[in-house]
Amino acid sequence: MNNIVLIQITGRGGEGLTEAVLGVLAGFNTFILDIGQSLIHETLNLGLLIELKDQSHFDVMKTALEEISSKNGGDISFSDVTTQNYQHWVSAHSRERYIVTLLSRRITAEQLAKVVSLINEEGLEIFNINRLSGRVDLSQDNNGDSGDHKPKASVELLVRGTAKNIGRLRERFLTAANELAIDIGFQKDNAYRRNRRLVVFDMDSTLIEAEVIDELAKRAGVGKEVSKITESAMAGEIDFKQSFKQRIVYLKGLEESVLAEVAETLPLTEGAEQLIVALKALGYKTAIISGGFSYFGRYLQKKLGIDYIYANELEIVNGKVTGEVAGTIVDGKRKAELLIEIAKKENISLEQVIAVGDGANDLDMLALSGLGIAFRAKPLVKENAKQAISTLGLDGILYLLGVTDWDLIGLNQ
Repeated sequence: MNNIVLIQITGRGGEGLTEAVLGVLAGFNTFILDIGQSLIHETLNLGLLIELKDQSHFDVMKTALEEISSKNGGDISFSDVTTQNYQHWVSAHSRERYIVTLLSRRITAEQLAKVVSLINEEGLEIFNINRLSGRVDLSQDNNGDSGDHKPKASVELLVRGTAKNIGRLRERFLTAANELAIDIGFQKDNAYRRNRRLVVFDMDSTLIEAEVIDELAKRAGVGKEVSKITESAMAGEIDFKQSFKQRIVYLKGLEESVLAEVAETLPLTEGAEQLIVALKALGYKTAIISGGFSYFGRYLQKKLGIDYIYANELEIVNGKVTGEVAGTIVDGKRKAELLIEIAKKENISLEQVIAVGDGANDLDMLALSGLGIAFRAKPLVKENAKQAISTLGLDGILYLLGVTDWDLIGLNQ
């Protein structure tokens, strides 16, 4: 028996089993080189890599551990680890690390199997898997089709190694996500991932489930004409500034009182309030940078407690919309400039910024930020963003930050 031994134990007893095992090891002059433990449906899985200084005591220690395992109705195994293999394991810690996050209403074995297969095919090694979401309540509607509290599921895979082709892996993840109706986040595991400081949101069809200019156009009786232009602009088919000027002209003569009526009926996107509450509790700054109208941005700022708001100022004269914008139009380029301004004001790096948007005019700010998220986005945006969320609400972003459902319980207490 070598002096380095891998011990793997399964059984009932939870922390009592762990305490008993460590109590035995404490009596035999052992060093803990590695340890991992998980509890899955009341079954404990415990692994220890130990260095035993006095090998002559191994048989006595082994017998004691086997007795503990047997009492807890479990299994135990012992494996020799050579010094060479141990040193190879140590050197693996210097390799690149990545985080792969699966998000869906419910995660299936097929989805997870496909993701694991893609990771393995690129020569990467999965060294840990964690569930970020809470336990599934089978009495609820788990299809996510109805109800205020839709189910959420997320699993995080910690991965290391040198990928054969990172770009190809990202493309294959995107293809798999579309085929299997799942979101697959893929990001480097570094200090920035754990130290984001600012989250910037697009407003229309991101923070709210509506395009405000389309809602105003409906009140003005020109809804079909305006929504057609909006759809083309968000898909990147026409220039945003050009489309904006075309649409706003249709609003000329609209009564100012209509804006207040529309603001009060704007539907917040699923998970928006929960996300903002959590971000504020965690110390994040938040901002709206929108190609929409500042009137509605200020309404949301007050409602949600957003720190910054930048959008287009709809010109109103004598209580009526003029069909013009006061000041510079906030297009994609301007959004990126404003993101940089806020980051400088907060004295943080762009790597610490998260940007969330759905349209082509969000691409510049998504590309600039450390974590750019295409949320329920057009195909062009999903293909060019670092991350994409289409299956869950906005609070799914918390899973990409590594925040678990248990963390949220603590934040709300």
